[in-house]
Amino acid sequence: MASYQTKVGIIGAGPAGLTLALLLKRQGIDCIILENRERTYVESRVRAGLLEQNTVDLLTELGVADRLHREGLPHHGVYLSFNGVRKRVPFTELTDGRCITIYGQQEVVKDLIKANLERGTPIYFEASATTIDGLETDAPVIHFEQQGEVHTVGCAFVAACDGYHGIGRKHLPQGTYNEFRIDYPFSWLGILAHAKPSSDELIYAYHERGFALHSLRSETVSRLYIQVANDDHIDNWSDDQIWDELEIRLSDGNGFTLNRGDIFEKGITPMRSFMIDNMQYRRLFLAGDAAHIVPPTGGKGLNLAVADVTILANALADYYETGQHNRLATYTSDCLRRIWRVQDFSNTMTYLFHKQAEHGSFENQIQQAKFDYIARSTAMATTIAENYVGLKEL
Repeated sequence: MASYQTKVGIIGAGPAGLTLALLLKRQGIDCIILENRERTYVESRVRAGLLEQNTVDLLTELGVADRLHREGLPHHGVYLSFNGVRKRVPFTELTDGRCITIYGQQEVVKDLIKANLERGTPIYFEASATTIDGLETDAPVIHFEQQGEVHTVGCAFVAACDGYHGIGRKHLPQGTYNEFRIDYPFSWLGILAHAKPSSDELIYAYHERGFALHSLRSETVSRLYIQVANDDHIDNWSDDQIWDELEIRLSDGNGFTLNRGDIFEKGITPMRSFMIDNMQYRRLFLAGDAAHIVPPTGGKGLNLAVADVTILANALADYYETGQHNRLATYTSDCLRRIWRVQDFSNTMTYLFHKQAEHGSFENQIQQAKFDYIARSTAMATTIAENYVGLKEL
């Protein structure tokens, strides 16, 4: 059995854990990262692809954004469509030049892993954290298994960036937090296709047949989604049926043409919101999906995780500089301000563009009224733009 010592033990080599490690390294705070998957899997796992301005700025500041700036695709607006009527929300004009950048999460992870290893932070892959001992003390210990052997990491603090199914949240004592959850009555059927994007910017579309989203991953790969029932199955949809449905739902009455191509990945994802209202216990701190999940409608998951660890890194740096726990003590409340804002924005976008009731019903007419207000109100469009590109401070 090997025993390691460090100041911060990080569980999870996703965007949250990897970004936290770089932030700590910059402050001279040693850490070790444990990741239960192999490196190849982590670097190829397709997830989000939308980076807020805050996230791009932070990665640039950390010196890990060279490839992002070369290959990422800045978007200065978004198209919102309701029953074929399309409205562009101009981010840059409404937010003092801020925008989003399309750059796959797996590419972010590759960049972050490379930077951490080059800067000397140990990452143990295929290392499954099993339990955390000593949380009542100043020296917690993470137990993990790797290649059939049990090892430990002794540390001063534990950062659980290990996702919804990780062990971090399970170590919060019962009664120390409340759980909030919404399981939406629809899912997303998503595809990745070797097809040139059909639009220069994302399109969110409400249609009486259901929601559709046109997104992209590069200048040659499109990422597209349609709303389906929760009990639907991917085998019910041929590639041609998917393309036909996308064509119908994304049409704008002005000659919009959907570029088609070979679909190389497809699947159905349930839509849900989840969060807890306490993200810490003693010297254990949760970040990212370990503490909250938002529906992908707003593209906020990765960005919210990065916001969490930025707050945590600053609090840990303050502790090691001053010896005071003040900023660590307010970690949860500092995070929750942004989390609740993001939950509201993601929920709003989800309910606005998904079919929930019959076309022409009261609920549907309310959706139409909200869209009409966005289309004619600069103030409402600015609210959408500010939240979409990421609020500077909260």
